Amino acid sequence: MLGNVIVGQSGGPTAVINSSLAGVYKTAKDLGAKKVYGMRHGIQGFLQKRIVDMDEKIRSDLDLELLKRTPSAFLGSCRYKLPDDISSNRELYDNIFEILKEYEITAFFYIGGNDSMDTIKKLSDYAILINSDIRFIGVPKTIDNDLAVTDHTPGFGSAAKYIASVTKEVIRDGLVYDVKNVSIIEIMGRNAGWLTGAAALAKCEDCEGVDLLYLPELPFDVDEFMKRIGELLEKKNNVVVAVSEGIKTAEGKYVFELTNHTEYVDAFGHKQLSGTARYLASIISEKYGCKTRPVELSSLQRCAGHLTSRVDITEAYQVGGSAVKAAYDGETGKVVILKRVSTDPYICTTDLYDVHKIANIEKKVPLEWITENGTYVSDKLVNYIRPLIQAELTPIMITGQPRHIVIDLEK
Repeated sequence: MLGNVIVGQSGGPTAVINSSLAGVYKTAKDLGAKKVYGMRHGIQGFLQKRIVDMDEKIRSDLDLELLKRTPSAFLGSCRYKLPDDISSNRELYDNIFEILKEYEITAFFYIGGNDSMDTIKKLSDYAILINSDIRFIGVPKTIDNDLAVTDHTPGFGSAAKYIASVTKEVIRDGLVYDVKNVSIIEIMGRNAGWLTGAAALAKCEDCEGVDLLYLPELPFDVDEFMKRIGELLEKKNNVVVAVSEGIKTAEGKYVFELTNHTEYVDAFGHKQLSGTARYLASIISEKYGCKTRPVELSSLQRCAGHLTSRVDITEAYQVGGSAVKAAYDGETGKVVILKRVSTDPYICTTDLYDVHKIANIEKKVPLEWITENGTYVSDKLVNYIRPLIQAELTPIMITGQPRHIVIDLEK
């Protein structure tokens, strides 16, 4: 018996995070949950009792379908870190469980990445400490694909599809004029290069692909980079480079920090990474006197709901449903993971894993999947990503634009 359940979304949004929310809601209702509540802006909003009845927001099958196809976080997100020292913050944790008791919650679901799994870990640990039978289950999400154990994370496939597609278009655009030009595409991913690696998928029978591709797993040498750019410009007019926002020098300094920048750090200590492409484009232009163009995909990578992978949105729905089934079966302190059974044909199933072995552990691209000189990736990475971008689930279009489902921001 599920009783009342509650679900929240945390961290950076994706094109399919709401599909996981739909999976939680639909499965909870199917398994007999009395009420499905939603946290407005994650655990931070929960502490302010900004809690909504999902039945009042999802009134029909069409609403549920719109939710699956709406990018970003329907309930709103946050980057709120629960204190590590539970013993010194008993009042805060007690307050959380008092609110859960007030709403008669039996199961708590949190959709997010590494930081969100940290929240599940702490709350499930506290539940054991106070002998609470509330179940806490993590639902994986992150375009960065850096969550440990799971084969990949929902959100990554659609972001990779967008990056691969846009990279092809940037390459095509650069061939228009018969002049020397360099485009630097800056891609998200922080300290893991999975998303940047997706740019390699642009290489196919109708596209030569990017010329250089730099992941944060290996140190970035600015002088060596400039030398390679010069060599390329001697051979061709159009040079396209894909770089991770998180590439660092051998001294551990982010490349974007080599120039003037405004620094923002979130509650989890993560710096906002932006400006790598602008910096590299400026020094190329200064040295070689050619046209340069920094291309920051920025939030477009995670909100492009018009180019969603059907595989991705389907798996996002499945992990949401699997989380509810796990709680229904009495599980707690677990995270739903994806297990790849086969790549060709692509087959993937869900499973459960201990949150303590996932939270705060960053999964990076294996070094053997990066070329020895650090300027490209191997076919192993391409073959790993390609099944995740297959097929499309187009938005429901009204008057020529995607129709989304939204919550009143004031509520």
